[in-house]
Amino acid sequence: MIKIAIGRNRTFSMKCISTIALILSFPIQHPAQVTAQTQQPGTIKQPAQPSGGVPQQSTSRPIFVLPKIPPQLSPISGRRAGMGSRDECPAVATALTALVPLQGVQKVGKQTDESMIGIVGASTASERPTFWFYVPYTQDLANLSSEFILQNSMGKDVYRNAIALPPKPSVIGIPLPNTVTPLEVGKTYHWYLKVHCQQTASVPVYVEGDIQRVNLDSRVMQQLAAADPQKKIIIYAKEGIWFEALTMLAQKRLSNSNDASVKEAWQSLLQSVNLGNIATAPLVNSPNHQ
Repeated sequence: MIKIAIGRNRTFSMKCISTIALILSFPIQHPAQVTAQTQQPGTIKQPAQPSGGVPQQSTSRPIFVLPKIPPQLSPISGRRAGMGSRDECPAVATALTALVPLQGVQKVGKQTDESMIGIVGASTASERPTFWFYVPYTQDLANLSSEFILQNSMGKDVYRNAIALPPKPSVIGIPLPNTVTPLEVGKTYHWYLKVHCQQTASVPVYVEGDIQRVNLDSRVMQQLAAADPQKKIIIYAKEGIWFEALTMLAQKRLSNSNDASVKEAWQSLLQSVNLGNIATAPLVNSPNHQ
């Protein structure tokens, strides 16, 4: 214990005590300030609420992302919806419609059922993809016939075949059979679906567009390899690979017709390319080729 003298040394002794107390207290207070400074960013981190409802919903359903239009393409390359009534064809509530994206839209006359022309078509990664259409004409109508045509860039038929009409207005799939030469990567093909309402030669109700086969890059292939079927559909849609996203989802819907989540995913995908008017239409198995 330090003894402090009383008297004239009192003032000096008290000053020493104050100085010692200040020195001893400084190392304790300083780390406390540092600690407080390092903890503040931790409290700012709280915005991490990525588990909120909106982000989860946007990634749990497929939404197609349109790729940029190549500058060399014409603003008109096809027709997504046919005329509502033509050439003795019966009137229909919803026109013959190809289930494909449409860009660069141009209206045709006063049509109100999305009978529009523009850049019609999308990409596929498949050698022999399936094409999907809403067909309002049914097999019980007399004198009606339909055919699907696929041509290469030179206008030469790659595939042509008659297509059976559905039993009721429905979405149908038309797969390319194994007898068709695989689509070449990087090549653009043109397709048609035509419905003739008379047996004699006549102007048909038709839709048309383009399809191009592409190679998937390594990043997308790795994502697909690690994904479950539902996630694969979302990846294809996000990457602009329309035909795979639609076909995989159509197959799920055909095998799980009562699954509400599958129906919601189907509607989400079609609505993302402005096909909400047929998003609830029935889906039937691919018709028999005639």
